[in-house]
Amino acid sequence: MLEPMYMFVAFVFSSVGFVMLVYGKKQQRPLQLGGGLLLLLLPLFLHDALLLGLISAGLCAAVWAGVKAGY
Repeated sequence: MLEPMYMFVAFVFSSVGFVMLVYGKKQQRPLQLGGGLLLLLLPLFLHDALLLGLISAGLCAAVWAGVKAGY
C-alpha cells in the first residue's frame, strides 16, 4: 500500500519533472529534457519517500548547477 508521504513526494517531483520535460523539449535543451524524464521515471523505481525525496532534490540541484554552468 502506498504511503501518503510517498504519494506527496512523488507528485511534487513528478510535476517538476513534467514541467522540465516540456520546457526542455520546446526550447531544445537536452539537460532539462533528460532531467525531467528522470524525475518522471524515478518514482517507478524507488518506493521509499525519503530516498525518493533526496535523490530527486539532488537531481534538481544537478540540473540547476548545469544551467548555471552554461549547459
